[in-house]
Amino acid sequence: MLKILRYVLSVVVILFAAYGLITQNFKYSHIMMFFFGLTMLVMGLEEFRKERIAYGWLFVVVFLFSLFVSIQGFLLS
Repeated sequence: MLKILRYVLSVVVILFAAYGLITQNFKYSHIMMFFFGLTMLVMGLEEFRKERIAYGWLFVVVFLFSLFVSIQGFLLS
């Protein structure tokens, strides 16, 4: 279940990134960062399930940072 969710979120992030690069329109970058954060959270949960605690916490910290960045993007736009 987590693997499928990780793949779906990764495709969404890639689509937002490709849209921004092709059109040079970066107004959706905060949404892309939000989905990137969710991807990192799912990857962290997968690492916790594999009992790789250090990598799990690393991914959770990256999730929190990208969540902060995306909230800043929502508030500033």
